[in-house]
Amino acid sequence: MNIYDFTAKDIDGNLVSLQDYRGKVLIVVNTASKCGFTPQYEDLQKLYDNYKDKGVEILGFPCNQFMNQAPGTDEELAEFCQLKFGTSFKTFAKVNVNGEDADPLFKYLRQEAPAEYEDEKANAFKKV
Repeated sequence: MNIYDFTAKDIDGNLVSLQDYRGKVLIVVNTASKCGFTPQYEDLQKLYDNYKDKGVEILGFPCNQFMNQAPGTDEELAEFCQLKFGTSFKTFAKVNVNGEDADPLFKYLRQEAPAEYEDEKANAFKKV
């Protein structure tokens, strides 16, 4: 199994095969619109603008599991990101990233993350 075996629902409700991104460098990001890291959208957009023509794709997955920091509908989240930060990278529907109800993609990413990059205290992970 690899990341290309997964599908994810985009912000418009369409199923997207990650196979569509084969051969690209993927940055899979768990996002939130109401947290201290919300300005990340601006930096992510700059990164995307600078490298999209070189094969980099950013896949944003909003999650409301952390103190309700991604409230609202998928459409409201997309509108917020596009209007406030000018995001044009791919945004997917809200998912859970931790626990038994975690989206299968995030279960896979957690399983594949090297142990030295896991941060149990923050219940977060980084895949380098």
